[in-house]
Amino acid sequence: MSIHTIRPARSLSGALTVPGDKSISHRYAILAALANGTSEIRNFSPAADCASTLQCLEPLGVRIERAADGVRITGAGLGGLKRSRRVLDAGNSGTTMRLLAGVLAAQTFESTLTGDDSLRRRPMRRVLEPLAQMGAKIRARDAEFPPLEIAGSPLRAIDYTLPVASAQVKSALLLAGLHATGTTSVTEPVRTRDHTELALAEFGADVRVTDRTTRVAGQPRLEAQRLVVPGDLSSAVFFLAAALILPGSNLLVHQVGLNPSRTAVLDFLATMGAPISLVSVEMRNAELVGDIAIRHAELAGGTISAESVATMIDELPMLAALGPYTQQGIEIRDAQELRVKESDRIAALAENLRRMGAEVEEFADGLRVAGNAREKLRGAEIDPHGDHRIAMAFAVAALGARGETSIRDADCAGVSFPQFFSALENLTET
Repeated sequence: MSIHTIRPARSLSGALTVPGDKSISHRYAILAALANGTSEIRNFSPAADCASTLQCLEPLGVRIERAADGVRITGAGLGGLKRSRRVLDAGNSGTTMRLLAGVLAAQTFESTLTGDDSLRRRPMRRVLEPLAQMGAKIRARDAEFPPLEIAGSPLRAIDYTLPVASAQVKSALLLAGLHATGTTSVTEPVRTRDHTELALAEFGADVRVTDRTTRVAGQPRLEAQRLVVPGDLSSAVFFLAAALILPGSNLLVHQVGLNPSRTAVLDFLATMGAPISLVSVEMRNAELVGDIAIRHAELAGGTISAESVATMIDELPMLAALGPYTQQGIEIRDAQELRVKESDRIAALAENLRRMGAEVEEFADGLRVAGNAREKLRGAEIDPHGDHRIAMAFAVAALGARGETSIRDADCAGVSFPQFFSALENLTET
């Protein structure tokens, strides 16, 4: 088990380029695998999760060439995937499992999708039930948990309303809808990230979005594309938070994805008093991309609840860990989804914040972190419970604490950002 030590820092300054966006990388890879021809995807995420997607696609007959600046994927066409001779291992990636479940449900062969211990504990019922309505035949442990045994079968289009907002479930149904007869529609209770919709259009699918409903026509001919993945905003947020925590900090993050369905976290930070500037903004492959400039500031604090939770779900761990450095603290409610992520993130956040001396009230659907506690925070031994976002959030929180902090199982950060700790060290002055 790897242990990484974080020492207090005086400031954080410089420029940074974060890895390619995880969410977009998954989607580009899967659609490239279903397209005709060879797609070139630059700045593909180096995250272990995205590597899991590639490793699941290869035994299905998809040719993948990896290079330092990205990947080349030669697609099999919409109906051209082949039966894998082995079980497909999604590792720690719930995105890989849910999205590929939608694709594999429509094939003419049987498949099995599994994952690591953490992923096999994550519920899949939300995606399995609507897929079953489309005609999918998928067996799961206790009708909910991986591994998923998928008997490919013809699918029919459906009109489905998500009971709980989920970009992954929406994407799985849209990918299944590509193979179905007719037009599949998915309606969300609130809008979630729309990378799948944008990527579908880039590859040539007939996809239409009106308000909170997305429709995709079945049986399109998808064509290979040349694409560049924007930098991952969810990864950039850790460094933005570090700059806000440490006096005298001044940071520029280059070429970050600024898709409006993802930037609610920047709006929230701005309402708390964060001095954020967006520069060099441009459209690339239907995704907004630009640079983010930020400097240290005192933050007021705030509450995240209801619709805001779905739009900031990946950033909530960092925002919670930022709580003690704000004046009024941070409260998160309506976030039951955090209980079934890579860890029980609500419990993990409460446990480790208390280890550092913060005051935390835990609820079934969130937590309240008391503010104005900078002077109380002390270094501690942090247990991220194998969760990359918990490990990175507390590495940042530790920069402003008294004494050294030890992050157990620090390698879990590689699930999304393999070079996170070295990037953080290169920017900090101790």
